[in-house]
Amino acid sequence: MIRIALVGPIGSGKSYISKLFNFPIFNADQEVNTIYKKDKKTFLKLKKALPKFFFNFPIKKNELIKAILDNKKNLKLITNIIQPIIKKKLTKFIGINKNKKIIILDIPLYLENNLDKKKDIIICILGKDNEIKKRLIKRSNYNSKLINQFKKIQLPIEKKIKKSHYIIKNDFTMRTTKKYVKIILNKILNEGNSIRHRNNRSISKRRS
Repeated sequence: MIRIALVGPIGSGKSYISKLFNFPIFNADQEVNTIYKKDKKTFLKLKKALPKFFFNFPIKKNELIKAILDNKKNLKLITNIIQPIIKKKLTKFIGINKNKKIIILDIPLYLENNLDKKKDIIICILGKDNEIKKRLIKRSNYNSKLINQFKKIQLPIEKKIKKSHYIIKNDFTMRTTKKYVKIILNKILNEGNSIRHRNNRSISKRRS
């Protein structure tokens, strides 16, 4: 099984691009939303840790936002409760898909939480800052303060680029992204294991 992980800034299009590979996807954001809606044990842990913010199950988004924006330490506390559950779900996902040729990992804190394995293929998705911001603003749940808090717990983009095997410079057009995904997928499938032991491979010019 080949593990492909997508990394990059918030709003760069990782989730959209992950679907273009047409292989099983582990989407951590979706898993987290499911935990908030259906996992009462997690709710009780959060309520015990932050009783000022969490009252009734299921967990509401506005309660999470208030907790995160109230104190920068709260985001780390919430992450520490959620992350072990995500790791278990990831392990289960890998087990279910162990016979698949490729799996796609769409996990925002993939590098930050040391989820990367030696043979993983890492693809960094980049985009122009103004284009990313324009698209983030269009989201119904857009909150600039919340996004800034999440950015603070992420690695600098330069470190993500350094760890990546490929870079996709997303211009947010279907034609271009499909082309890039096809090129990368062909390289991965044709070159086999050798690619997973070499960095600095990209289909577009790296930043200088």
